[in-house]
Amino acid sequence: MAKILVYNNDINRMVTFYRGLEEAMPYNSGRTLTVKEFRGASKSETLWTDLRCMEAWNSFRYLYGRPIFVGFAFKRPHEGGHSNQSQHYAGLAFDVGQNLTPSRKN
Repeated sequence: MAKILVYNNDINRMVTFYRGLEEAMPYNSGRTLTVKEFRGASKSETLWTDLRCMEAWNSFRYLYGRPIFVGFAFKRPHEGGHSNQSQHYAGLAFDVGQNLTPSRKN
């Protein structure tokens, strides 16, 4: 069971959820993102994100119109990522579509 902290800018507070890995992320529409997909390879039992990030995912997924592979959206800096590049996956960016062919990406 993961502890998920979601910053809600409307109320200026962190909201806490407890979810299993196969359950949908909080504020997720249509069960398009599970806790397991969001967490990826991270070993953390505490995850965090922002309500606006989840709303952006919902909009993106709705406009895309079909399932899309999510490699991960959460990694703590010491857990790796893109070497020699920024570590931006701490719950506010999504690594998506890595299994798509170049033509499908276009």
